[in-house]
Amino acid sequence: MRQTIIALVTGILFGAGLALSDMINPARVIAFLDLFGNWDPALAFVMGGAMIPAAIAYVFSRRLRSPIMHTKFHIPENRIVDRQLITGAAIFGAGWGLAGYCPGPAIAGLVFGNWQPVVFVAAMLAGMWLHRLTSDLQHRGQPAI
Repeated sequence: MRQTIIALVTGILFGAGLALSDMINPARVIAFLDLFGNWDPALAFVMGGAMIPAAIAYVFSRRLRSPIMHTKFHIPENRIVDRQLITGAAIFGAGWGLAGYCPGPAIAGLVFGNWQPVVFVAAMLAGMWLHRLTSDLQHRGQPAI
């Protein structure tokens, strides 16, 4: 129960930060990506500002034997940059640039009742489901659709 409350508070804090910085507005993101037009550096300041508490937390976590709210750290062991990672990053970036949403701001934007984040999140979930389906088929030795 304690972990659920911490996750809920963290999610609310994250969503509130996105809303306060106007990063749930896709026009902000698209303006950041418009380097040769009406460029808006706001996203760079938000990312830079997020790195400060992340760096502090990272330094602090390196001194711990285990996390405060769990028995062990869950750090990815696979650090290989492969075709699947590069392809996924390119698809993610293309979607972000076309729609102006990435998953966090889109989910945070759902609370405002606009249809655009709903469509984005539905398409994102469909893409995740399709990847899971094709990945499962490949692991069973069957050709992917």
